[in-house]
Amino acid sequence: MGRSIGLDVHRDFCQVAIADGGRARSAGRIATTPQQLELFAQSLAPTDRVVLEATGNALAIARILEPHVAEVVLAHAKQVRAISHARIKTDKVDAKVLADLLAAGLIPAVWIGDERVRMLRRLVSRRRGLVKRRTQVKNEISAVLHRNLKGRNPASDPFGKKGRAWIAAQQLPIDERLTVDGCLRQLDFLTGELAQVDAIIAEHALGDEDVRRLITIPGIDVVTAVTLAAVIGDVRRFPTARHLVGYLGLHPTVRQSGSGPARHGRVSKEGPAAARHVLVEAAWSAAKSPGPLRAFAQRTAARRGRHVATVAVARKLAVLAWNLLTRGEDYAFARPSLVRRKLRTLELKAGATRYFKHRRLLCVPTCRLLDGLMKTLKNLIGLRVCAEEYFVGFWHCPLLIRFDAPSSF
Repeated sequence: MGRSIGLDVHRDFCQVAIADGGRARSAGRIATTPQQLELFAQSLAPTDRVVLEATGNALAIARILEPHVAEVVLAHAKQVRAISHARIKTDKVDAKVLADLLAAGLIPAVWIGDERVRMLRRLVSRRRGLVKRRTQVKNEISAVLHRNLKGRNPASDPFGKKGRAWIAAQQLPIDERLTVDGCLRQLDFLTGELAQVDAIIAEHALGDEDVRRLITIPGIDVVTAVTLAAVIGDVRRFPTARHLVGYLGLHPTVRQSGSGPARHGRVSKEGPAAARHVLVEAAWSAAKSPGPLRAFAQRTAARRGRHVATVAVARKLAVLAWNLLTRGEDYAFARPSLVRRKLRTLELKAGATRYFKHRRLLCVPTCRLLDGLMKTLKNLIGLRVCAEEYFVGFWHCPLLIRFDAPSSF
């Protein structure tokens, strides 16, 4: 049996500890450079196992060590901290604890995934950061207008062409005008960067069957589908849908001891926050789209309120995603026109040619015909929504009045 080697990783060096049949011992430091790590890897035996915490540069170190040892394990830092309770915390102690836990088989490992999954995760993280910074810039502009009593921007898009014209016409102090102009330049730069990231994501998502399958669910757009595909990776690592829900942190916390009843609290919020964020946003949209998810949201909202119902729908979306990816099927209640629109949006982001640049390319009779078809479609959707609302109300009505249909039906 090989040795168990623990590495406490830092930016400039790694503290090494070795456990060989007994308690771990310290083995010095090595510099965190490719040359030094390669020399250290060549000194290891093919039967050795190495463990290091999953930090920023841990994956690059693991790639260098993997060809020379039997196994490289990335440890879950939070769970390792919960297992080991050391009163003294130094680099040497941390490396020894990792080596001892690996020798005892108690290391909570982190799933790494292949290069494609890691690239998607980096792209999703990059996009999320750009959106967050763009929101901060918009809020800074709105704060300047608010403290100068300029009121609300009358344009539908406050930072579009008309919205910017209104902002430019406002009388502001010199320093405030400099702030607004600088923020607008930052906004243009961030928008361009976001478009480039979206194009790269769309190119990789076009050939991904998991993404095309996930967007058949109402409320899940391209960004949500790509984020879920990047976070989930290989769906086979989750034996049941409950494991996926727990990984995403959408399961309720439970407190129970002795003979007392179990008390369920709020969701745990463990795991990747990006997936929870996009699922909750998708839940708000799914609750407005005709279908079983809307009926479920209305039933839950009648009992627990809209916010609890939104989280419940987000959990339902995670369960649906697991079932679709596991069985290799599309959503049974998908709306074909909506799915085609999502796929077309994905193609346009990837650089596909637009069919019609302007609506004026169509003749007037064709435009009128399309308007009539759209109005008819909206009326049919309205009747379907009314039927669902009646069904939800019928579900909650007392038994004595359930047989009385409304006059509109």
